[in-house]
Amino acid sequence: MAFHFSRSSFFSSDIGIDLGTGNTLVYVRGRGVVMNEPSVVAVNDKTGQVVAVGKEAKVMLGKTPPHIRAVRPLSRGVISDFEVTQELLAYFIQKAQGGHSRMLGPRVVIGVPTGVTNVESRAVRDAAMTSGAREVFILEEPTAGAIGAKLPITEPIGTMVLDIGAGTTDIAVLSLGGTVSSKSSQVAGDRFNENIIDLVRSEFQLAIGEPTAEEVKIDIDAVMPLEETLEKAVRGRDLATGLPREIKLTDAHVREALAPSLDTLMEAMKEVIEQKPPELLSDVLEYGVTVFGGGALLRGLPELLAKMLGVPVHVTADPLTAVVRGTGIVTEDPSKWSDTFMHEEAILSQA
Repeated sequence: MAFHFSRSSFFSSDIGIDLGTGNTLVYVRGRGVVMNEPSVVAVNDKTGQVVAVGKEAKVMLGKTPPHIRAVRPLSRGVISDFEVTQELLAYFIQKAQGGHSRMLGPRVVIGVPTGVTNVESRAVRDAAMTSGAREVFILEEPTAGAIGAKLPITEPIGTMVLDIGAGTTDIAVLSLGGTVSSKSSQVAGDRFNENIIDLVRSEFQLAIGEPTAEEVKIDIDAVMPLEETLEKAVRGRDLATGLPREIKLTDAHVREALAPSLDTLMEAMKEVIEQKPPELLSDVLEYGVTVFGGGALLRGLPELLAKMLGVPVHVTADPLTAVVRGTGIVTEDPSKWSDTFMHEEAILSQA
């Protein structure tokens, strides 16, 4: 009897992953973006078993009994808990393959923040390899996002990008397939949430959690004044009485809370511009800055950046998926990008 096996019986589809502090997005070659779930894992400390991953784990944050930890294993864009990150990647890789294992695992391209050390990039690679990948390539997120936004980064043009994620903000000027100047800042989505928590505590004597601050940021954020005031009712614990209390926040409160962090972000962008060769400065003045990542959705951000920096500012289409789309493009033809974009410590072999 003759047995016939298709190639798919042995090989898994190539996968692109935007491994984010807040959310992890997954691209499967030939299918596009298939997952966008929180980077959260719930672990039972008594048994050592994983209780939930992704969306199911996020709803447990702040609500678990002492023996169950709902944790985010990535802190400020890098791995803070290797074993839990391994579980997270294994979950996404297996789910991306429909729960089916193959004789040879997928080739995986992972986006990481600018400036990660060799040790940190190896930790990402090792976690993915242990999770079933047969090859792993590490791609810096500003480059991945620029590829996903279809910017001309391989041409002799200075292309400036701003990737505002949850844990880090990456700023980079790219030209001829390389990074001319870059900077990674921890002023990002999580810091914005902390700013809102601090303002509510100081001005209203009310304690709120990170999920509530995230809702406030999404619902009524506005870094520039709006024609109509945005309002949101917020419930928390009164610091004086310990009892529940409700207050009303407006976009002006959020703007006040975020102002110091946005000023710091502006200074970081100016530093990157100052580091670039004068020959590329005219390109930035002409083509401006392209913004992606979750922070690109802040109302009025393009206008504020343009006003402060004196250059055009554009938010790419679907900014939340720019990085993972870039990793997905690389999976289509890894050999085209490997020499220029892959982190040298993470390349295992040529495609």
